Amino acid sequence: MDREGVGVNDILFLAHRVPYPPDRGDKVRSHHVMRHLSTLGRVHLASFADDARDLGHDAALAPWCASAVVVPRTKGNARAAAEALVGGRPVSLAAFDHADMRAAVARLLDARCYAAIYVYSGQMAQYLPDDARFVMDFVDLDSAKFAAYAETARGPMRWMMRREARLLGRFERKVAARAQATLFVSTAEAALFDTGRVHAVENGIDTGLFDPASVPPVVEAGPLIVFTGQMDYRPNIDAVRWFVNDVLPGVPGRFAIVGRSPTAAVRALVGERVIVTGEVVDVRGWIAAADVVVAPLLLARGVQNKVLEAMAMARPVVASTAAAEGIDHGGAIRVAGDAGTFVNEIKALLDDPVVADTLGQAARARAIARYGWNARLAPLAALMGL
Repeated sequence: MDREGVGVNDILFLAHRVPYPPDRGDKVRSHHVMRHLSTLGRVHLASFADDARDLGHDAALAPWCASAVVVPRTKGNARAAAEALVGGRPVSLAAFDHADMRAAVARLLDARCYAAIYVYSGQMAQYLPDDARFVMDFVDLDSAKFAAYAETARGPMRWMMRREARLLGRFERKVAARAQATLFVSTAEAALFDTGRVHAVENGIDTGLFDPASVPPVVEAGPLIVFTGQMDYRPNIDAVRWFVNDVLPGVPGRFAIVGRSPTAAVRALVGERVIVTGEVVDVRGWIAAADVVVAPLLLARGVQNKVLEAMAMARPVVASTAAAEGIDHGGAIRVAGDAGTFVNEIKALLDDPVVADTLGQAARARAIARYGWNARLAPLAALMGL
């Protein structure tokens, strides 16, 4: 078919998960990228749905997208691994390789010329032809994540993690060499990469939504320590298991693990002092109820939304060195490098509510001043040539 000419900045946006609702870390960033792109032109979205809850959002996407194609992703991990081994590819790419998405992207590219193409997450770059001009938002350097996994893995899993890191790293460098700009979520993450035109475009936070006055706290007996996150994501699983085993015995109160899809390993932590909520209607109520919010991540990449959300909600935060690394917090959170320091910092905050409140107020002020989404995403227009 004949293509339409370039319209008023038609933008093709490829995302590995549909950017609505913004109910997990990667979808929070993609949601706000989508909204920002819609101020620059007409957005045409192609994305995957992980499950039925990600389908049926056409009306919700309409204010930001001129068109939207959402493809259900049904391929299991075992099949993806088998395909990757046979084809000599990273499992991460095989998992998101889908004939329907290939057809959808081909139709979109055939329908019109685009003023810009924005690719969100490396898995989606496989759908673009070699001559496409695009901005690649890797968010985090996934190959480095798998290399870190390999350091603690054993046996066949260690071999698989090393293989994934090697092959994915090769793919990331190849994609970056083609891209007109390569984006990462923090300067620390960008510093790990030495290929292509690399820029840091940080995460932000909606400080109007995440406002302590916006929602009442849930009612739970205190003191209450809260962790939020997607609970089938390995770094979050490892974080809460470590916290329960190595930190919680040294501090008073209860620990609430708040987030969707808790694995069996997470559910097994439930006890007199440990709450596992599963998916909640509004995570803000749990953050508001927290005497202390913790981010005890042993492995973290980029800017942690969970930390920004707690800061915006004016809660005192104790974060691991890894979780705090990508955040310009200006001393408005406490950073702990080991279990003993976590214990000491949490106890100090629980023992002195005035200090805890002062730290929380400083954290909200920092979030407002430093991490508004509009300011964080302002460079995109120039990077995309719009």
